[in-house]
Amino acid sequence: MLKILIADDEFPELGFLHDIVARHFQGNAEIRCVQNGREAVDTALLWNADIALLDIEMPVMKGIEAAKRILGKNPLTRIIFITAYPLFTYAHEAVRMGASDYILKPVDTDGVIAAVEKASKRIELQRQLEGASAGSNPSSDDDEGTDKASQLIAKIQQYIRHNYALYTLSLDSVSSILGMNASYLSSLFKKCTGVNFIDYVTDQRISAAKVLLDDPLRSTAEIASMIGYESASYFTRAFKKRTGMTPTEYRKGRPQEGGTA
Repeated sequence: MLKILIADDEFPELGFLHDIVARHFQGNAEIRCVQNGREAVDTALLWNADIALLDIEMPVMKGIEAAKRILGKNPLTRIIFITAYPLFTYAHEAVRMGASDYILKPVDTDGVIAAVEKASKRIELQRQLEGASAGSNPSSDDDEGTDKASQLIAKIQQYIRHNYALYTLSLDSVSSILGMNASYLSSLFKKCTGVNFIDYVTDQRISAAKVLLDDPLRSTAEIASMIGYESASYFTRAFKKRTGMTPTEYRKGRPQEGGTA
């Protein structure tokens, strides 16, 4: 059962969001609603919310500040921002903080469902990841131990593929979820996959960047934030190391629609 918190100071919007989530996740979610940022923080932490939909512009405490306080105490809460301002600065701040998504007002049913489903899938993956290591002994040298290790690493790879956009994704964060030593996990990951943990994360991010670069309206800085890099310059260095080109060079080298290769 998912615990979903919805915070919006506009009562009609709050009711609309509640109805969308209640209908789609009927029987699978418990929902609570509040109308300001302070109540959102208190409820999210005391209730241990799995997902929090937060309006950015709320009285008493804005959504950004509320999210910071929630994530400061419970970094596993999935934050979805709601905003009437389709500005890159808002999106960048949201992603930088580790938000799962953001929804533009006026909200539409499909957009809300997609954002909440995306967050719920990440929660499910994390729970599977935690369960994959429970009671297992991947360090064993026998066939059973090898099989458990392979299953665990496969879960970690799946987790990375769904969470590469989070700035907080790291070997330390994953090892903390699993309750494992980071150095041992690093060694096990390399043994099972043939690549380092950080290289695998980088490969996922660069692959996503190549797709996003097909959109000429997205800046390099925006793409960097969308795939988990706080610094556009660091993204550019990582991209060039992987592809031999900067993102701008890669974009220029791609055949345009209707053009020739």
